[in-house]
Amino acid sequence: MMLASILQFVDGVGIAIGVPLALLALLALPLVWWMRRKAAVHAMPFAALEIVVQAVPRRSRVRRWMLRLRLLALASCVLALAHPYARGGARRETRDGIDIMLAFDISSSMLAEDFLPQNRLEVARTQVKEFVRMRESDRIGVVSFAGEALTQVPLTADHQVVLAAIEQLQPGQLDDGTAIGTAIATASNRLRSASGTSKVLVLLTDGVNNRGQVDPRTAARAAAAFGIRVYAIGVGTEGMAPVPVGRGLFGLRYETQRVEIDDALLTEVARATGGRYFRAKDAAGLQRVTREIDRLERTPTLARRTLPRSEWYVLPGAVALCALLLEVWLLWRRVPIP
Repeated sequence: MMLASILQFVDGVGIAIGVPLALLALLALPLVWWMRRKAAVHAMPFAALEIVVQAVPRRSRVRRWMLRLRLLALASCVLALAHPYARGGARRETRDGIDIMLAFDISSSMLAEDFLPQNRLEVARTQVKEFVRMRESDRIGVVSFAGEALTQVPLTADHQVVLAAIEQLQPGQLDDGTAIGTAIATASNRLRSASGTSKVLVLLTDGVNNRGQVDPRTAARAAAAFGIRVYAIGVGTEGMAPVPVGRGLFGLRYETQRVEIDDALLTEVARATGGRYFRAKDAAGLQRVTREIDRLERTPTLARRTLPRSEWYVLPGAVALCALLLEVWLLWRRVPIP
């Protein structure tokens, strides 16, 4: 009954006991106090009065305080062994959580070096990874495409997996070409059944649709029907740029060629879904684009956050240690307390 009452009290103030049975040891403390008191007043069987007077212990203030400190240390040790802790609980808070698929062009033209000192692919990887890090509460997936499209990472909240997949994207992993329609269809298929409050497809490409069986406009209309917004990003300068044309003895061979991005098609695709088209002509421009998309796609949602529990066994343990140290000090000093 007493143990139940103690547990009910501590539960009422938000404290839980990890080992409730350990509290039963507290019942032994009154017995320890009684035995010490009995020993202090116990009469010894001597005939001579002088011997009796000398044998009776002197109950000095120091001795009484040492007993109190020892009882305090024992009680504190019992409390520490009972493992008290404050419950963590849960808290509801507002977060921005949406589902995002990244469709990443890895055709050979992404190696064009018009974003000096890096090529298009390196700059795109850097800026997209920064974008992923900004989206802490979102589920993100990755689709790579060239002449065909492939899901590298399905929608996930594990952003480390997403970042690792982006870092490993390289031209040559898929048949060369630019299948924009296939990329939109593949990413939309991943988003169509997503449960997020908002569904977004970020499409990065540097070319013109020249491969695949799916027309980009048809794919965009299907995406819109699923409630998916497409943000298209054209990556590359206008005019001439050094483009890889093959491999030689010392690596890739480059020729300066005219680069083309189908701005009209990408604009049409984005508008059909309620999204936008951006043109990034350098690294700074691509950074501005990703930050603008991050600003546009902020949908507040309620999230449940679990708070960690607070361990309290250290406090009674520290009290026990201090009480024992003070008792040892009093025993050594024998200083009377007024």
